[in-house]
Amino acid sequence: MKKIFVVLLVFFMSQIGTLFAQGEALKPTDEQLKKILADFDQYSAKAMVDWKIPGMAIGIVQDGKLIFAKGYGVKTLGSNDLVSEDTIFQIGSTSKAFTVTLSAMLADEGKIKWEDKVIEHVPDFAMYDPWVTREFQVVDLMAQHSGMPGYAADSLYLFGFDQPYIRHAIRNIKPVTSFRAKYAYQNGLWLTVSAIIEKYTGKTWEEALKQRIFEPLGMTNSSADMQSFLNAKDVSSVHAADGDKVIALPKNWEFLDWSYVAGPAGAINSNVVDMAKWLIFQMNNGKVNDKQLVSEENMQVIHSPKTIIGLGSKTHENIFYCLGWLYQEHSPYPMIWHNGGTLMKTMVAYVPEQKIGIVVLSNYVTQLPELLAFRFFDLYAGKPVNDLSAEGLKELEKAKKEEKAKKPVAPKNPAPVLPLEKYAGDYANDIYGKINVFVVDGKLTIVIGPKKVKMALNHWDKDIFSINYPVYGVDLDDGFAIFQVDPQGKVTGVNIDSLDQDDGLGVFKRVEEDIAKK
Repeated sequence: MKKIFVVLLVFFMSQIGTLFAQGEALKPTDEQLKKILADFDQYSAKAMVDWKIPGMAIGIVQDGKLIFAKGYGVKTLGSNDLVSEDTIFQIGSTSKAFTVTLSAMLADEGKIKWEDKVIEHVPDFAMYDPWVTREFQVVDLMAQHSGMPGYAADSLYLFGFDQPYIRHAIRNIKPVTSFRAKYAYQNGLWLTVSAIIEKYTGKTWEEALKQRIFEPLGMTNSSADMQSFLNAKDVSSVHAADGDKVIALPKNWEFLDWSYVAGPAGAINSNVVDMAKWLIFQMNNGKVNDKQLVSEENMQVIHSPKTIIGLGSKTHENIFYCLGWLYQEHSPYPMIWHNGGTLMKTMVAYVPEQKIGIVVLSNYVTQLPELLAFRFFDLYAGKPVNDLSAEGLKELEKAKKEEKAKKPVAPKNPAPVLPLEKYAGDYANDIYGKINVFVVDGKLTIVIGPKKVKMALNHWDKDIFSINYPVYGVDLDDGFAIFQVDPQGKVTGVNIDSLDQDDGLGVFKRVEEDIAKK
């Protein structure tokens, strides 16, 4: 009897495998789908309010068609201007998949190979280690395993440095792991990808994007520059946190340009209608209107795992970085997705086997876009669903309390400080260049970058000062400036800890001629 059972089980499993191999996948009936969308719509609207998100938009595609598109809330907090399915948002790092697709087109044309050495195409490319420079392949630029610390020197975008400077500065960033040994998210390396695209298309990244992707896909409301975002009629504002409050930032916010400097890593503006077209194109393996814009072979390269990220904190499922996408094991079918964050939050995700996908765009940074996507896929698969929004909010409150408990407390009797003029002067490192420290109205101020961003310093204890960084136009405590003083009482350097992730990027040495004057 046991033997017969085993034979039947093997036969049954083989039939399941055949069924899946033929593309048959679990899908709800039309009536079930109607209920799923109604429930999901109601859940999303409530969750948006719970997370204090002013506005968002959701698009859902099934079998190559947009089956749901809706706006929620308002474009600007405090206004009555409602979000629609046509409202433009910044899509952040989900722009990376567009850059990868442009690269795949070059691979199809024989201009590049994924395994080509980067220096064969961009001779001035360099990493910190000469061996890594020589071995770095085109695919490595987009696979997030460079050996550099995660998000290395991303503050360069905020401080006003341009793309050529940032691309060059990468060579001065010391690795924290071996090359290709560990996942660490990067934005700077994508500037080298755009240099390759521009070399072989003869156009800027923005022009190539428009002509090779936006126009063939009919993404008529999408762009990749700040002026288009500012000029758009149906566009959302960006929002930020001021303590527990959400505030709308003005259109002329001085740091709005940072994502556009990041360009190929995060500059695209779009809406859910256009992003649905993009998602359908990805789900159709590079085909639009029966035209194969990218070969299926290279679409497979794009969507295949390259770097192990690890287990998801909530799902305990393996997650891998592909090229501009993530691959996540999930029941009953794996998901392909990527999120993006400027001061807006985006989630683009699909399940290849079920030919179902979702885009969530929001105008405030929270976890909700990802949570909504995961919930929708579970609903679609007929799985029992948890209240992911409530769970996420509970975890957020816990994290806030823990952060508050860890927040350093200023000493009641701080050790005396040197005369402030002793700290004033020029400091420099190989990443951020020269910074200036000077005395204004009896307080120290640091000025950094081409934008001359000012950070006020408040004395904390001895040679330590807390930093006030008005990036959102509100008072924002952002770590400490710790000055180094030698036994003779000369100030020799300063460590800005918010720029230093245990990798030395925030360590600045006093300029020698300045020390000599003190």
